[in-house]
Amino acid sequence: MCDYSLHNVMSTPAKVGDELTTTSFPNSSTRGFCTTAQPEVAVCVLPGTELAFESEIECDRVVGFLPHRKMAATVARFRQIDLDKPYAHHDALELPDGQVILLTNLSTGQKATVLQLPAAPQPEEKAKEHLQAELPEHIPAIL
Repeated sequence: MCDYSLHNVMSTPAKVGDELTTTSFPNSSTRGFCTTAQPEVAVCVLPGTELAFESEIECDRVVGFLPHRKMAATVARFRQIDLDKPYAHHDALELPDGQVILLTNLSTGQKATVLQLPAAPQPEEKAKEHLQAELPEHIPAIL
């Protein structure tokens, strides 16, 4: 998804293989992802999407003259947090160690590749048909 403060920015959905860059958008109070080809267009990422960064993930510090904080991870899963707070930033990354960092805290200019999108949920009837098709004929489905 795209954070609440990016609603006035043109956007496009993320696709597997997209090469993304962390950026600040004009007239917005948050950061997000864009592509090199379209730096003014936000790339909206679905919760559960897996990303691989070119190098260790870095965050800005509150005090600007201090060096960026390196997170000792190069992969992350996109999450949305604090959805019950309408005016809070929601877009975040979950690192392999379970740490969650807001996307808006990422340092700009970092490169990441979309590895995998979340699985689309299937309607219950479609899931039953799929399961039955995978079972050998002599084993009945218990659904």
